[in-house]
Amino acid sequence: MTDAQPNTPSLPEGHGTSWPPVAVPGQPAGSAAPPAEEDRDDATSSPPLTEAAQILADLRAQIKRYVAMPSEEAVTAVALWIAATHLQRAWQHAPRLAIVAPEKRCGKSRLLDVVTETVHNRLITVNASAAAIFRSIDGDDPPTLLVDEADTLFSSPRAAEKNEEVRGLINAGHQRGRPTLRVSGPEHQVQEFPTFAMAALAGIGDLPDTIQDRAVVIRMRRRVAGEKVASFRTGRDTPALNAIRARLHSWLQPLYAQAIEMEPPMPVEDRAADTWEPLVIIADLAGGDWPTLARSACRAMTDYEAGQDEEGGLRTRLLVGIRRAFAAVGDPAVLSTKHLLEALNADREAPWAEYGANGLTPRGLQLLLKPYGISSANRRFPDGTQAKGFARNQFLDTWARYCPEPKAADAPAPPADGPLPGTAV
Repeated sequence: MTDAQPNTPSLPEGHGTSWPPVAVPGQPAGSAAPPAEEDRDDATSSPPLTEAAQILADLRAQIKRYVAMPSEEAVTAVALWIAATHLQRAWQHAPRLAIVAPEKRCGKSRLLDVVTETVHNRLITVNASAAAIFRSIDGDDPPTLLVDEADTLFSSPRAAEKNEEVRGLINAGHQRGRPTLRVSGPEHQVQEFPTFAMAALAGIGDLPDTIQDRAVVIRMRRRVAGEKVASFRTGRDTPALNAIRARLHSWLQPLYAQAIEMEPPMPVEDRAADTWEPLVIIADLAGGDWPTLARSACRAMTDYEAGQDEEGGLRTRLLVGIRRAFAAVGDPAVLSTKHLLEALNADREAPWAEYGANGLTPRGLQLLLKPYGISSANRRFPDGTQAKGFARNQFLDTWARYCPEPKAADAPAPPADGPLPGTAV
């Protein structure tokens, strides 16, 4: 990734004006620390941070001390994700943290170092088997699974096939109540093993779509001249991080019953809401600016990943290309397969021209559209000719579901240093 993620997205109507009041650790929601005596008569002074908000602020500062993060939203997301590991028992979904980078030396392993020293009950692995991992997961007190060099697990078809069980375990563990079954013991009894646990994975290149769809994605990038971070020395620096871990644990453990009942308003829906809900609950428990920061980060980062999927997801990109092909000739009711393929293969920025020896073929097009229930048929055209083709109304429902055209008000604003990757200027 070469450009920062957007910093100040718009929140949905009704989600940006009234957040839960500041919460005091160990007290019911809605209670707030009374203002200091000297602040009560000073309308211009800022209220002091609650203990909970201060813990998150200190964690945030430690992350920025050692790692050049891609955006302020990413720092917020990582801090909230780390805190959420200390209340895993309360969550219905265990969000993944995907720390990805286009190349080496982008800070992903350093970020994982900070995460390792601050999460709850860490379980570190590089190449453990699926069996070893699920036998290490305690259903009553799940560990936090940390996987470095995750790209080695899925970087090639052979590696991906070999580690398919690990991928399945990581996907299943996103939701509570998805155990894996194994036959064990001398009597060959079927035994359930829990899979539910929060997990952070760091690697070069994107992780499998099924994992990133369940993840808060942090897209690291190499530092430029002038971006300075402190060196990290285990013996010297881990005590301060471990102290924050202890403070997180002391703050959040008494709030289990409160957290399990919370259903916060979310700026996103569906799986993105499932993934981000624990982070937003943590922010609401902390109070202060954190509820606003959490929802801003959620909206900006999920919007950005949706844009990445539109540009990178093969089938989604095909649907977008077909919509453009129809629009280029005035959105006719029908379009011949021949004309459609010519338009797709002529797009130099699309992969279709290199999809085969002669570009995308009619059969290749049929196979890509088959999951959507769309196929070509004999069509009559305005000049009286007949040929294989597609009706525009075949795509309307699919476009609306999988690649809706962004509304102007909903489109993420480009960062100050330029547009997002893959967008037109």
